[in-house]
Formats: sequence, structure tokens, C-alpha cells
Amino acid sequence: MSMSLMPLSEAIEANALDNTRLIATDIDGTLTQNGKFTSDLFQALFALKQAKIPVILITGRSAGWVQALKNYLPVTGAIAENGGLYYPLESDQPQFLISLNSISQHRKNLAQAFQILQVQYPHLQASEDNPFRFTDWTFDIQNISLSEIQQLTELCAELGWGFTYSTVQGHIKPKNQDKATGLLKVIQQYWSELTPEQILTIGDSPNDQTLFNSELFPQSIGVANLLEYRDQLTHKPRYITAGLEVEGFCQIAKVFNL
Repeated sequence: MSMSLMPLSEAIEANALDNTRLIATDIDGTLTQNGKFTSDLFQALFALKQAKIPVILITGRSAGWVQALKNYLPVTGAIAENGGLYYPLESDQPQFLISLNSISQHRKNLAQAFQILQVQYPHLQASEDNPFRFTDWTFDIQNISLSEIQQLTELCAELGWGFTYSTVQGHIKPKNQDKATGLLKVIQQYWSELTPEQILTIGDSPNDQTLFNSELFPQSIGVANLLEYRDQLTHKPRYITAGLEVEGFCQIAKVFNL
């Protein structure tokens, strides 16, 4: 039997999540419903807080967005830009998880890379949140086909960049920047006593797939809308929820409040 994409109900029956001491979760498509937060999400996050399960947000969203969310939601910290930087609970100063010699030069290099992509793909539209970013460059993903995504990945690699995408955006980024690498650095600094089995990772799209690498994170869950990307994933989560988007996240949160 495959050790991935098992129903969450099986994990509950086997008490497989009982050792969880930290949750790292994506935001868009995982904590949202049609792009918005719901009252159910707030109840689930507060319930996890009451259960003393710390939650880290880990998203492709910009530093500017994530700094704000970290202050408004009952979470322990937040990783922005797919592992680029971390905002701990007690500080609004970001901790960079990748090394940049000069942020301004880095931004120029990213903008140039995007311009090269636009020459071949004139319909690419830069995302409105680029002014709030430090480590990556984003463009809107809605009108881009799967074959174009593959070509963009290869073109970025030729230019010396990495590329990933979510339900919302495509990301031009440093090659060594991804959610798993960033999360492991944060865990090493703040939760070094935890074993991999005590960390639960949750997501819904291709930019979450490093969080589904069972060698790094043996306990991972995809919300049901992840199944749309099943064939595009190198790493698949161990479990899958019955519910889509935030409904799936709420099903996970209930496990810790039974």
C-alpha cells in the first residue's frame, strides 16, 4: 500500500497524529475558502492555541502581507516568500533564511529575469505585491498553462534561478529557497528539541511539495483540493483530508480537540 494520500480518517483511527507538537501550514487554498478567511478558521486556530499546539504559517505570500498576518492571527510565527524569511511572534524584524549580499541588487536581478521571461511570454503580468517582497519575484498564474509552467521552470533554470508556483502566483526565486529548507532552519533555531515525527506540515499546491517530503517531514497532510495537482507532485502528503480548503484544515484541527 502506498504510504501517501491515505485518508485523514485512517490517521485519526490509528492515533497517528498524537505526538504532534508543532503545525506548519500553508495559507492560500489551505486556510482560505475562495480566497478569504472564515469564522471557522479563527475558531480552529484558537482551538489549536488552547490545545497548546503552536502554528507557523508558511506561505509564498510577500513579507509585507505575512508581517501583518502574523500580528493579527493567533499563530506563533510566519515564514514568507516560500522560505525566504521568518517573522517570529515577538518581533516585526524579519529573519532572512537565505543570504543576500544586497537586497536592492537582488531585486534588480529578479526584475531583469522577469523581463527576460516576458520577452517569450508577453502575457505574463507582474503581481501587485512585488513592492512588498525581498527575496523573490511573482507574477499572476491564472492565465498560464501547465506546459508554459514547465517551460518557465526550464527558462528560469537556464538563467540561474529557481521557480515554483501555487494556486495564486508563479515565483522566480533563488535555487536553494523552498518551504522545507526555510522551515528546517526555523525549527533548528526555535524548536530544536522536536523530532521530525512531532512536526505536522499542511498544504494544497505544488509550492508545498517540499513539505511533503517524507524523509524530512514524515507527518504531512494535503487538503482535498491538492488532488488537482496529484500528477505534478514529486512528493505527496502522507494523508489527505475529505474537506476542501479551510474545511480540510478544520478537520485536522478537530483531531487535537477530541
